[in-house]
Amino acid sequence: MTPAKANGRDGLAGRPDLAAIAAWVRPQASVLDLGCGDGLLLRHLAETRGARGYGVEVEDEKVIASVANGVNVIQADLERGLWGFDDGSFDYVLLSLTLQAVRHTEAIILEMLRVGREAIVTFPNFGHWHARWQVALGGRMPVSDTLPYQWYDTPNVHLCTIRDFERFCAGHGIRILERLVLHGGRPVGWLPNLRGSLAVFRFERRAH
Repeated sequence: MTPAKANGRDGLAGRPDLAAIAAWVRPQASVLDLGCGDGLLLRHLAETRGARGYGVEVEDEKVIASVANGVNVIQADLERGLWGFDDGSFDYVLLSLTLQAVRHTEAIILEMLRVGREAIVTFPNFGHWHARWQVALGGRMPVSDTLPYQWYDTPNVHLCTIRDFERFCAGHGIRILERLVLHGGRPVGWLPNLRGSLAVFRFERRAH
């Protein structure tokens, strides 16, 4: 289900979204990484933040890679929910470059906020100008570094823009704590929904 994360022992090089997540996780936090891939992020958090936690991954080879990276990993399908975890079990629940590839997006985000005190997601921004240009002028589905698949072999089922996600949060009682928009690994401040290709959000349930 999840795009492969960087492999090897070279930190988070080449994955600015993971570096952003790591910067937001406070020391000694408990973390659940959904679609953890090879477990590189959890390993990095354990080594640099003293974090503890689990990864969830469905693909056999990625589960094996996570174990090789010293990560506690549970083999499970996110689409079936997080029923095995109690409310508020973790400080953070993470979902990196997987949001667009799940079918039950709303349910998964709400489950993240049930299980975790805070959630962090990253996703490709379909509102980026190059994606718009390819659709409007090229007449075809966009292909880019953050959307690398052709229309016929893509795992992506629910593409969204930064504004779409913010409207979703507003409509579901979710408070956005931090937002980082990136392009080419660099932060984008001006016109982020148009100029940013990758979004990172940290959020929580709004207090009643």
